[in-house]
Amino acid sequence: MSAQLPWLYLLIAGLFEVCWAIGLKYTDGFSRLWPSVGTAAAMVVSLAFLGLALKSLPVGTAYAVWTGIGAIGTVILGIVLFGEPATAARLGCVALIVAGIIGLKLVA
Repeated sequence: MSAQLPWLYLLIAGLFEVCWAIGLKYTDGFSRLWPSVGTAAAMVVSLAFLGLALKSLPVGTAYAVWTGIGAIGTVILGIVLFGEPATAARLGCVALIVAGIIGLKLVA
């Protein structure tokens, strides 16, 4: 297996985490069928790819990167889709998460 494949799996898992986190907003407390089905499907896909990544990556690193990708994507889409504030402090915190993910990738 290529050394980069687990990282690709982790990226895919993180992107699907963003999908289900944003999807939760559209489910209206799981009272809307199709957004709920899509959100649940994204959860399953996200966890499946996380599981594949964990076959090769340390659990602490993989989990931190997975949640970091999810947090960054969710913050960005919250700003774009829901008009959440894009303050310098929020964006600075997102930059710190990005730095953490890069650092974990470099030392893994």
